[in-house]
Formats: sequence, structure tokens, C-alpha cells
Amino acid sequence: MKYALITGANKGIGYETAHLLLQAGYFVFLGCRNAAAGQQAQQRLHAAGFEHVQALELDVTSDESVRQAVAVVRQRTPHLDALVNNAGIPSRDITQPPSAIALKDFHTLFDTNYFGVVRTTQALLPLLRLAPQPRIVNLSSSLGSLTLQADPTWEYYDIKPVTYCTSKAMVNAWTIMLAHELRDTAFKVNAVNPGQTATDFTGHTGHSPAHAAHVVVKYVLLPVEGPTGQFVSEDGVTPW
Repeated sequence: MKYALITGANKGIGYETAHLLLQAGYFVFLGCRNAAAGQQAQQRLHAAGFEHVQALELDVTSDESVRQAVAVVRQRTPHLDALVNNAGIPSRDITQPPSAIALKDFHTLFDTNYFGVVRTTQALLPLLRLAPQPRIVNLSSSLGSLTLQADPTWEYYDIKPVTYCTSKAMVNAWTIMLAHELRDTAFKVNAVNPGQTATDFTGHTGHSPAHAAHVVVKYVLLPVEGPTGQFVSEDGVTPW
């Protein structure tokens, strides 16, 4: 059996990604900051007939929480086949110019959206290295594309939640660097732009989380010849 861990998995894209991976035959760890919410998500999946799922208390901003989560994973399996870094929080500075945003607001967004990705990935790499074809999928956004953000003809050019955009640009950079480090291995490391999705982030506008999850799962299930070090969406490559 293959094993996957998804952060921020109790709702939205993370939950729907778990649903699809369970359908594909994976054992799925639901990484959730709120333990009660994780248990509720696990119960919903059990009620839908999926037994190979385990809720896991996991706060990506905490070294200790991540260490404890890794220990729980090790109790279940000697390796991990896939990591989906989905956990994230939105900006609160949507209307503020870059020059006016407090440094603490950058710290808040980066601690979850970027440092959380690095922290979780580094902690789980030893288990991922033991899988035959490990996959890492980092959830990103077109708002993190420097190319698009610099293009006045882009339809979302004037939408610039600064801390969120820069945190996702950092995730993209991390994806490139990690994929390069692992280029001579069986790893596939990609950033996935799921598009505007109807979640708490967007005021529930956009396509469904289930729709977005199909894009994510495609890159979890990549074949041996699949791409690595890419920034992709359902429409193909998203410019960096």
C-alpha cells in the first residue's frame, strides 16, 4: 500500500485530495492543526466507506508538532510515498500597499505558507526517500507568479494581497531548489496552482474543491517519466 500525508486536510482542497487518494488506494494521513476537526474529517471519510485514513494533529508552524506527527507516521509505515503541502492562510492586507504592511504580518503569513512547507518537507524527507517513487506537491497560486504579477494585461493584475503573493512566490522558489537537489533521484517535486477555488480563502467563489483536488492528485500520481520542478495548473504550465 502507498501512503500519503496531506497538510490542512480537514476541509477544502486538502479534504477532497484525501478523498481522491483514498479512492486510488492510498492510506492517507490527514494533517490537521485542529485535532477535533481532523477527527471529524476522518469520521466523514469512514462513513463514506474509507478505512485507510488517520487524522494527525499537525501544526506546520510548530517544530514540536511536526516532530510528533512524523513519529506517528513512523508507527504506521516505514516510508511515505507522497506529501501534499496544502496548509495555508490568506492575507489580511488585501488593500494595503507593500510599503505600509507591518513586518509581523509578513511573519504570520510566511510562518504557515512558506516556513511551514519547508519545515514539514524537511522533517518527512527521510521517510519519502525510502519510497520507490516519492512525490511532493506544493500548493501554490497564480498570485505567486512574478511573471503574471508584472504583466498589466493579466486579468488579475490589480489583485495584489502582498503577504500572500510573496509567500507563494517563496513556495515556488523552494520548489525549484528542492527539485534541483533531488533531480537525480526518483522524486517528483512540483508546485500546483489549483485555480480559483470555492474555499474560505475566496469567499467560496470559483470552482469546487473537488475540481481543484483532481489537479493536485494528477501530480501525486505522476508516472516515472512525469515532470519535476514545474509550476502547473489544469491548463498546463503557469509562468513563474
